[in-house]
Amino acid sequence: MSSDFEGYEQDFAVLTAEITSKIARVPRLPPDEKKQMVANVEKQLEEAKELLEQMDLEVREIPPQSRGTYSNRMRSYKQEMGKLETDFKRSRIAYSDEVRNELLGDDGNSSENQLIKLREERAHLLDNTERLERSSRRLEAGYQIAVETEQIGQEMLENLSHDREKIQRARERLRETDANLGKSSRILTGMLRR
Repeated sequence: MSSDFEGYEQDFAVLTAEITSKIARVPRLPPDEKKQMVANVEKQLEEAKELLEQMDLEVREIPPQSRGTYSNRMRSYKQEMGKLETDFKRSRIAYSDEVRNELLGDDGNSSENQLIKLREERAHLLDNTERLERSSRRLEAGYQIAVETEQIGQEMLENLSHDREKIQRARERLRETDANLGKSSRILTGMLRR
C-alpha cells in the first residue's frame, strides 16, 4: 500500500516540477505560445489534483499507527498545490495584462514597462519567500519524523530492557530450583541409604 503511495508521490513531484517550470515561462512567451502553455498548465494542475486525491485515498487505507507520517506529507503536498495554483493565477494576471496592452494598442511606454518589471520582481520575491517557507515546513516535518522515530526507538529499548530483566529473574529462579532439586536429591539418597 505504501509503495502505491510512494509511486503517486514520485509522479506528483515530477508533475509539480514541470508545472513550476512552465508557470515561470508563461510571462516570457510570445502570445500564441502563451495560450497553449496556459492550457497545458491547467491540464497538468488537474492531473496533480487527481494524484493528490489518489494519495489521500491511499493514506486512508494505511493502518492508524503508521498514518501520521503520511498525513504530514499529504498536508505539505496540499500546501504545495495551493502555492502552484496561486503562482499560476499570478502568471495569468501578468499574461492578461500583456494581452490587454496588445488589444488596446498600448505601445508599452517606460512607466508601463517599469510597472511590469516591478510586478515581475515582486512575484519573483514572493515566489522565493514561499519556496523558503515550503523548505522550512519540509524540514520541520523531517525533524518531527526523526523525533517520533527516536521516541519509538526509546520505547523499544525500554521494552527490551524489561524483557532482559524478566529473563534474568527467570534464570535465577531456575538456578535456585536446580539447587533445591540437588539438595532434595541428596536428602532422598541419604534417606534411602539409611
